[in-house]
Amino acid sequence: MGKVAVAATVVCTAAVCAAAALVVRRQMQSSGKWAKAEAILRELEDKCGAPTAKLRQVADAMTVEMHAGLASEGGSKLKMLISYVDNLPTGDETGLFYALDLGGTNFRVMRVQLGGKEGVIKQESEEVSIPPHLMVGSSHELFDFIATALAKFVATEGEDFHLPAGKQRELGFTFSFPVRQLSLASGTLIKWTKGFLIEDAVGEDVVEELTKAMERVNLDMRVAALVNDTVGTLAGGKYSNPDVIAAVILGTGSNAAYIERAHAIPKWQGLLPKTGEMVINMEWGNFRSSHLPLTEYDISLDAESLNPGEQIFEKLVSGMYLGEIVRRVLCRMVEEASFFGDTIPPKLKIPFILRTPDMSAMHHDSSSDLKVVGSKLKDILEVPNSSLKMRKMIVELCDIVTSRGARLAAAGILGILKKIGRDTLKEGDNQKSVIALDGGLFEHYTEFRNCMSSTLKELLGEVAEYIVIELANDGSGIGAALLAASHSQYIEVQES
Repeated sequence: MGKVAVAATVVCTAAVCAAAALVVRRQMQSSGKWAKAEAILRELEDKCGAPTAKLRQVADAMTVEMHAGLASEGGSKLKMLISYVDNLPTGDETGLFYALDLGGTNFRVMRVQLGGKEGVIKQESEEVSIPPHLMVGSSHELFDFIATALAKFVATEGEDFHLPAGKQRELGFTFSFPVRQLSLASGTLIKWTKGFLIEDAVGEDVVEELTKAMERVNLDMRVAALVNDTVGTLAGGKYSNPDVIAAVILGTGSNAAYIERAHAIPKWQGLLPKTGEMVINMEWGNFRSSHLPLTEYDISLDAESLNPGEQIFEKLVSGMYLGEIVRRVLCRMVEEASFFGDTIPPKLKIPFILRTPDMSAMHHDSSSDLKVVGSKLKDILEVPNSSLKMRKMIVELCDIVTSRGARLAAAGILGILKKIGRDTLKEGDNQKSVIALDGGLFEHYTEFRNCMSSTLKELLGEVAEYIVIELANDGSGIGAALLAASHSQYIEVQES
């Protein structure tokens, strides 16, 4: 063999070896990448763990905080707000009533014609999106926008809805933010949640703000009842099912309300209501306990939120935050394990870009190649190519975050049942305890809903047979209209 041939052979061999070494190195890098990503996922799974024993501790802590919140103002992270609703709708209410439901990035206006024992004869509603700048602007601007939309809706009232001559239209106002209720139709805003931050409204009477705005647009309407969305959901649920004892919202935010015995509220100063009962708005989103399984992602999310240190429970279980937790985990997987390759997708750095409905769509993807996951990554994060292995890991990530939220929500419900003594079986008592549940997270996120239901059964054992979760779709809107009806200024006139 000539020298040239030998040299060529040596060069070729070296090139082959170099190429082989590059392949091996890339395989090792890829293997290391997946091992690191897997380690991050397993660490998350461990820290999000919510075994039965831990959930019982969370439920017990919830019950303790409920007692403390009922004992004194400021005695607990749970505000346990007195709603002044001691008389829930009976089903005898008649007439035309309006509802305004404000609790997130949209608000709903509704009118309902009630026919007594005939129930709801007719109803119409309309949803209005709130421009983002109004969520952080001034109180005047927000309420003027709402009053204008309400006036336009009233102007479309058809002949099917009948308001007797000389009577003023009455409104149930569902306001789904922490309010210190002063009476059934007045209350001052304690603080904003769910992305709102309008400082000049804090400490103001929200009914007064709305009433002034309605006057400015020449809308003649009286606010008959100010209620939280959970209180409205409870009223709506009770109207259709007398066994309803509590209501839970699992949507953009999360909260719960329940019927308490009036004598079990030490901070109640007035005369005990004739019914002996009082609806309590728990504001359970603000619950926190050392037993909650918090991760570094939750801690950083809270620190960078509009309300650091507040609404910790809500940040673990509600629709506003689940997708954001997943995004934060993906950020770490990208930075430490090059999960999406050598470059970090710029879109992944945008807080809240991954919404919970998108997360739900990926979680529910049943196609063999997880096509939905791939398209969501492409459309939202601009990741053009994703392997099946990568997609499977993302589905597992969604499952870990969702399961923790759903299991903690079930523990919260157990806490309520323990407080009112419905967590055990009493001899001869076969009464069902119905929990009215509203909110898009519960209604549309099937994996969340199923996990929460199975966890409740796991926690309650044989008692689970007597606990019913009932979807109360748009319960808060109907409930507000019903409470306006049951507290109408014309009731005494009608009765006499």
